[in-house]
Amino acid sequence: MDAASAPPVVALEGLTKRYRSPLHLAVEDLTLDVRDGEIVCLLGPSGCGKTTLLRLIAGFETPDEGRVLLAGREVAGPTTWVAPDRRRIGFVFQDYALFPHLNVLHNVAFGLRGGSRADREARAAEVLDLVGLTIFAGRFPHQLSGGQQQRVALARALAPAPTVLLMDEPFSNLDAALRGSTRDEVRAILKRTGTTAVLVTHDQEEALTFADRIAVMRSGRLEQEGAPEAVYLRPRTAFVASFLGRTNLLRGEAFGARARTGLGDVVLSKPAKGQVMLSVRPEALAFRPGGEGLPVTVLQREFKGHDLTYTCQSAVDTALRLVVQTTADCPVRVGDVVPVALDGVAVPLEGSTGRATVGASTA
Repeated sequence: MDAASAPPVVALEGLTKRYRSPLHLAVEDLTLDVRDGEIVCLLGPSGCGKTTLLRLIAGFETPDEGRVLLAGREVAGPTTWVAPDRRRIGFVFQDYALFPHLNVLHNVAFGLRGGSRADREARAAEVLDLVGLTIFAGRFPHQLSGGQQQRVALARALAPAPTVLLMDEPFSNLDAALRGSTRDEVRAILKRTGTTAVLVTHDQEEALTFADRIAVMRSGRLEQEGAPEAVYLRPRTAFVASFLGRTNLLRGEAFGARARTGLGDVVLSKPAKGQVMLSVRPEALAFRPGGEGLPVTVLQREFKGHDLTYTCQSAVDTALRLVVQTTADCPVRVGDVVPVALDGVAVPLEGSTGRATVGASTA
């Protein structure tokens, strides 16, 4: 069986989970597949159901409706229940959950079953070499940095060769400087080993840089899923557009490939007709000193080192505000009145009004 025809490593079919106290719907009719070797990120605000979904895959929670299949085997369903320790999953917790009284080697070997002690320690040593921690095998968790502890937790989860690795906010306890480098190292390890992984995060940058595919959740439902570039550049809804980075939401009248807006006539990413809500990313706007465009007054300028973000107010309609992102050397200052124009495309969003008709996405 080739990779294209093989069953997904994780298949979630119509999953629903209700909590009784207090009563709320944590996950509602959610369907999602994760393919072999793929890293999928569950992204969304606090309380959207992403951690509950991870726990349903792991077997820490039981679904009220729907099924969970791992490598084609049903592990949860109307008449099926497989305990977590029999699902062949690896789990990396937010706090790493390392045993303080065990050294690094024995922490990694702890989850291994069968074989002699020498065999288990040999496997643990092999995985420690994989994550670059061989020289720390005899140290205890308190003698390691946060990034090193995170890699020990990863090694322990990988040692039994799980079907899928589940990661719940694994980088949230690291400081900003260490978070990026550790994230890159972990992704490289997962790709080198061909590990299938599902990551939970509320950090948009983490999702965009770490995942092969993003699944954006809202109120227990799957709002949109796809490659990071596709979801960012072609959001389906206003929620996705706003949650996955900054955006400008503009109302307009669409007539095919273009729309009339407060910014002027703009090119659309896909055909639309009637009243629509459009998403325009700040980097898709550009100042045009001495050129054509909508005149705006610069109200705020945020220098971020690698770029500048401006908040502007339309000189034509003071109710219209726009966020513009430029390179760090842009000379425009607060108080300047300068034309701004769309340098890319505007994305029609679904469900903006009852009268909007949006064509199929090209993302």
